This record gives sequence, structure tokens and C-alpha cells, in this order.
Amino acid sequence: MSKKRDLRIVFMGTPEFAVTILDTLLENDFNIVGVITAPDKPAGRGRKINKSAVKDYAETKGITILQPTNLKSEDFLEDLKSLNANLQIVVAFRMLPKAVWQMPEYGTFNLHASLLPNYRGAAPINWAIINGEAKSGVSTFFIDEKIDTGAMILQEGINIDANENAGSLHDKLMHLGSDLVIKTVKHIAIGDVNTTPQPEDAISRTAYKLNKDNCKIDWNASIDTIHNKIRGLSPYPAAWCQLNNDEETLDIKIYTVDKEIIAHDHKIGSVISSKKEVKIAVKEGYIKILDIKLPGKRTMDIKSLLNGYSFKSDAKML
Repeated sequence: MSKKRDLRIVFMGTPEFAVTILDTLLENDFNIVGVITAPDKPAGRGRKINKSAVKDYAETKGITILQPTNLKSEDFLEDLKSLNANLQIVVAFRMLPKAVWQMPEYGTFNLHASLLPNYRGAAPINWAIINGEAKSGVSTFFIDEKIDTGAMILQEGINIDANENAGSLHDKLMHLGSDLVIKTVKHIAIGDVNTTPQPEDAISRTAYKLNKDNCKIDWNASIDTIHNKIRGLSPYPAAWCQLNNDEETLDIKIYTVDKEIIAHDHKIGSVISSKKEVKIAVKEGYIKILDIKLPGKRTMDIKSLLNGYSFKSDAKML
């Protein structure tokens, strides 16, 4: 049996998802010699300086932190080299130049929240639900020149529940991913990593970056397509549409819905409301709204909304 390698790890990541993985590495006594994360940026109305979740956490552990604006700059590359890492781990960061990912002796691997080669790209958790997938998972792979195309190390799948939203799947994959990263690092530590190239001819779905256009609800779509889009974008960034009510048109966000499959004569997009519920007419029935947000208001359940807001008989979703 080969001698266990003495690993010196640089961890790269930004959001809360990455914090859980970093925390698990430290709990398992791996040597994290540095953290690379996004630069601080002003946020909110007061333009208060906002630190990444990974930076917040790393500061509490006294880990060296680098926040490059340019990953190709000589200064950053020198600082990274000075950490003398022999392994780099990337979780929800950004695309790395070759000078960075090829630097450590044992390579740079990425944790991606999908069953690769499916859902390469920026928003794999959201798109798996939006597209009505029954399974998702996590994959580790060595980084190469392209996005999420490198040789696979390990992969583990998980079922997506019928009413799962992006928030609950995110949390499940975060913990599943932590376990997979630990398994991957242990394999690297004893030098018995077996990789599998991703098939170049695979017909795979893409996890496009989310924007206002692809988060808008199309009420002419099938009831399942609408339901999947709303849960796939909940709680963030949230599916949205326009509500036309009493001669005003509002941009609203919808977070939770139920499906009611039944024949009806209402026009698509019509709002049918009572004292207790609000439902929208779609092709195969109704989408019943459970949680909603109007402009300038907090997110609320539909009963709370109906206490102070009324829908006219000709109200409709656009």
C-alpha cells in the first residue's frame, strides 16, 4: 500500500453551499492552507460592504484568505504559489485559468451539483427541477480547459421529490456533496484515484444562468411545466409574472403552488379567488397559489394576502 500523502489544500468557493464543504474538510482534519473567494462588494440600499459566506467562515478559523479580482494577475499567482498547496478544491466559484488549476501537484478538482455530463453550467439545482427530473446528484471531477467537462472522479445520485423545491434540493446536495468531497480527498491522499472521461457525444442538458426572461412564468405552458418552474426557482431567485388587477399591472413573485387537474371554461391566466384561496386557470386545470410576494411587500401565504388585498373578477396573470 502506498504511503499516505501529506496534503496541503487550497479551497476556492463563495456561497453558503461552499461553506458546508469547507467546514466538513476541517472537521475531518484536512490541512486547509488558504481560501480563495470573491472580493467584497457593496450591497443593499446603504451600499454596505458585503463579504462572501466563505470569507466570513474562513475568518473565524484564522485561515489565509485571498480575494483576487483578476485570477491571471502576477500578484495573485505569486500569492497562490506561496501557499505551497499540492491540491486545490473548487466549490461554486468561477472559471479558473490554466495557470491556476494546473499549479498543484495532485491537481484541482471541482464539486458540481449535478449528475455530469448533465447540467453543466451556473444553475444545475434549479434546472434539474425546472426540467422535471426525477434524479439529481453531485459529481467530483478534475478541472480542465472547459466548463464542467473534466475527467470524473466520483458521483452520487439522489431522488428529487415530486414537490421538492430548489431550496430543499440545495440543502440535500450540499450535505451529499460534503461526503463526496471527503471521499474524493481520501482517494487522492492514498493515490488511488480512478477517473472516467465524460462522454464527448453525450446528449446533455445545460444549466443556463438564470435571468429575468427565463424566470418568467408562461401561463400557456402545461400545468406540470408551470409547477416545475415555480418550485425550481423557489426560494431564489423566484418565478415571476405580471398581475393585471383593477387597472394596475404588478410584477409579482410566486414561491409555492399546488396543482388541481380538472376541466374548466376559464380563459388561460384568469384569476379565480375566494376568501380562502387564489387559483390561476391553465390548460389542464388550475395552479393554486400558496405563497406570493407583491411589490414592496413581504412574502406571505395566500390567506394572509387576502386579509388586505382583493382580486377583481376580471383579474388575470400575464
